Amino acid sequence: MWVVLVGLALGLLIGLTFPVVLPLALARYLSIALLAALDSVFGGLRASLEGHFDPVTFATGLVSNAILAAGLTLLGDKLGVPLYYAALFALGYRMFQNLGRIRHLLQGRIRGQKMPYVPPPPP
Repeated sequence: MWVVLVGLALGLLIGLTFPVVLPLALARYLSIALLAALDSVFGGLRASLEGHFDPVTFATGLVSNAILAAGLTLLGDKLGVPLYYAALFALGYRMFQNLGRIRHLLQGRIRGQKMPYVPPPPP
């Protein structure tokens, strides 16, 4: 879990130290990349709390989510169809599912309940 938190803190520090201004045309790509990254971060936190965090799975998930989301956005731009909505909905849905599970896991720890075994998600 500390790997995820250190990476998040380092990314925030770098982003705040070296602000980058992107053209408006790339705003859609940045927003979808940010959502893909947040989905991976919440998935990593959830896996860490459940006791089966794997840095390789986290890194490959982060990269594959970003590539797929950017690819859908690019394809939609070429076709003139807002396909990035599909990535927005899918990543947003998963992010809120992970956030809800994290909340339940933390509530259980605060109450002193033993956490039930939750099998790792399928690959």
